[in-house]
Amino acid sequence: MVTSVGSSILTSLGAASIDTSSLVDQLATAAIATKQTALTTRETSNSAQVSDLATAVSTINNFSTSLSSLISGGTLYTQPTSSNSAILGVSAVAGSRLSGLSATIKVNQLATAQTLSSTPLANAGTAVGQGTLTLTVGSKTATITINSTNDSMAGLAQAIKNSGLGVTASTVTDSLGTRLVVKGATGEDNAFSLTMASGSAGGIGRFTFDSTTYDENNITGFELTQEAQNAELVVDGVVVNKSSNSFSDVIAGVKIDLQSAAPNTTVTIGANQPTDAIKQAVGDFVSAYNEARTTLSKMVGTNGSLRSDSGIRELMTRLGRISSTALTYATDGSPTTLAEIGVSTNRDGTLALDSARLTTVMAASPDAVEAMFNPGQRSSNPLIQITSTVGKVKGGVYTITNATAGNGSTTASATLNGGYTLPSGTTGVMASYLSAANGLSFDILGTVSSATITIDSGLQGILDGIKNDLTSTNGMLTASQSRLTNEKASISTAKDKLTERDTSYRALLTKQFTAMQTALRAYSSTQSYLDQQVKLWTNDNGN
Repeated sequence: MVTSVGSSILTSLGAASIDTSSLVDQLATAAIATKQTALTTRETSNSAQVSDLATAVSTINNFSTSLSSLISGGTLYTQPTSSNSAILGVSAVAGSRLSGLSATIKVNQLATAQTLSSTPLANAGTAVGQGTLTLTVGSKTATITINSTNDSMAGLAQAIKNSGLGVTASTVTDSLGTRLVVKGATGEDNAFSLTMASGSAGGIGRFTFDSTTYDENNITGFELTQEAQNAELVVDGVVVNKSSNSFSDVIAGVKIDLQSAAPNTTVTIGANQPTDAIKQAVGDFVSAYNEARTTLSKMVGTNGSLRSDSGIRELMTRLGRISSTALTYATDGSPTTLAEIGVSTNRDGTLALDSARLTTVMAASPDAVEAMFNPGQRSSNPLIQITSTVGKVKGGVYTITNATAGNGSTTASATLNGGYTLPSGTTGVMASYLSAANGLSFDILGTVSSATITIDSGLQGILDGIKNDLTSTNGMLTASQSRLTNEKASISTAKDKLTERDTSYRALLTKQFTAMQTALRAYSSTQSYLDQQVKLWTNDNGN
């Protein structure tokens, strides 16, 4: 490049003029060629790394999300069964272990809500009379005020709904007119009364009810169309009363939804373990893992764009430990790792499945294999009830000592792994933010000297842990992304500076060559004049 530029200059010096534009372009291009090539190489490398890193993050996210979708669908954990779903339905509580579930239930009666109905008026806009009513639910009361701004059946319905005591009201129109229907929550403790505090008996007094004075043969206010009552069921011979028809504290790990009363019918509760689905899930996991591993391996290979990136290498290392990582914390000697159920690691880092080994383990320890795919949590003492969401706490076994229940004037307290806990309401505590059990909370129902809470992360928890650790604010993949972003900005700045330098250099060259061209033209003019004078002096007329 320099030789050709030099030749052009030498050639031009003997001509009448210089091709300034061409010379400037050649010299300026030659001046920045090396740096421009280096910046282009850096930019290409940076773009490849940014793209591959985004692919890596997407790969781990998709891997985790796919497993989460499979687990949340309920196909990989034991589901409770009901022999008569028309009487009661059952479903599993998140994180529960339902091995060996067996129970019998009779539903004597359903929980019902107190319901009142008024005498019909012309329409929802008909005045009900001004005054105040006192709404009482248990020990709580609220004042219902009717004045000129809301003196109508619709206005009274809205005022009752706004009381904040869980009582609803609506207007219902039939062939006789519009009635006000008021309804409480189910259960005996949610029975309510409406008494008149001010107003007239013929006005707002028509919308009162008191169970202690109510006479169905002489109704002066609301008519009682349904009494509040608790559900009554017999569970394995034990009579149980519940204020709601849906509850999850009668059979551990099972949510029960009562549908109808059938005192003479026994419903059998059992469990269905998805053995085949779990075996299929193990194989699917191995395939998905190997696909992700292959994608990531290309990025860190000899020619991979991320071969020197510490974040992607840490991801590969963490994933490589999954088969030997404890997914549960069993204390009965049952398997807790994928390696123990037939998943081994090949020399290239991919996984292999020994189907025969998996079948043998599934036959001997089906609950243990199921637990590997399903995060769970359990307390060793029924007086310690976990309230934190499944999957929120890091896996492990946490020791509770000196647990004391709250008594109304003092809050509950306990020591967790030898450290302090924070109060959570009056009945519960939660781990401190600096504790390894951060996120764990539990209610204390009585004095407990010592107990344990076991958190099984399961495969989903381990994958989420890897993803969250590496992509958090201080995570290594986040650091890699920041580094590449900063490098991209640096390259852009360098390109801008090079462009500025090129522009300045071109301007300088143009100025210099323009001056030189002007001088050469002057020299050429002088030479022509001298040639003419010499010819005159020598009488050279050109012959």
